[in-house]
Amino acid sequence: MKRTDRPILSAEDVAWVRAMVLAEDADVIAFDKPAGLSSQGGRIQAHTLDDLMWAFAKSNGNRPRLIHRLDRDTSGVILTGRTQPAASYLGKAVQARKLRKTYLAIVAPGAPEPRSGEVDAPLRREEIGRESYMRVAAAGDPEAQSARTLYRTLAANDDAALVELNPVTGRMHQLRVHLASIGRPIVGDARYGGALTLGGRSAPRLMLHARQLAFPHPDGSGMKTVSAPIPADMATVLTSAGLAEPEGRPVR
Repeated sequence: MKRTDRPILSAEDVAWVRAMVLAEDADVIAFDKPAGLSSQGGRIQAHTLDDLMWAFAKSNGNRPRLIHRLDRDTSGVILTGRTQPAASYLGKAVQARKLRKTYLAIVAPGAPEPRSGEVDAPLRREEIGRESYMRVAAAGDPEAQSARTLYRTLAANDDAALVELNPVTGRMHQLRVHLASIGRPIVGDARYGGALTLGGRSAPRLMLHARQLAFPHPDGSGMKTVSAPIPADMATVLTSAGLAEPEGRPVR
């Protein structure tokens, strides 16, 4: 199936994507994307979240448009514009860095040092075979892109830590590479050196979750915030690692 073709969605597909909806109105729909689902353009022969937007298509063929992406194995909040004007407005907000994103990651071993701070390390893209990687760039590298991440430790022990992340920029794999660069790669991240087991359990996937997204609403009503709960697989890893799940309080 070509990605430009309208996919055939089963009743189960439609029910699945509708169950992902966190918030919706006339201009936007926010989804809780599960790990394992590509945002768009995946090489595997399976539906992407972009394909599933046909479940919300109007009779004229217009459908919600993704405003940003999450890696295939990252779970959490992802935003779409329901109309072309809304998508255009939000796209400009992304370019102006007006979206405020909050992620949760389980890292190992232990808490970063210092426990909170900023990683300001430019990144460059490298191609190895059919795979793309990001690397911390050397000073003065003409192909480097600026990249900044704010972080703070929410819970930690000698083996692992739960870290809150706020990307200032939005480079590919930024959070993964920045955490690896300070010696605390994300658990389950085989590409960038993350531990594949924790607390006697195998990591089921990359332990990175887009917990919260704040964005300027296209209708001019100001900033809106959408949150996605910690998924069950990540909660299980937190428990096995002896870390507290930060439920019951806002994540800023």
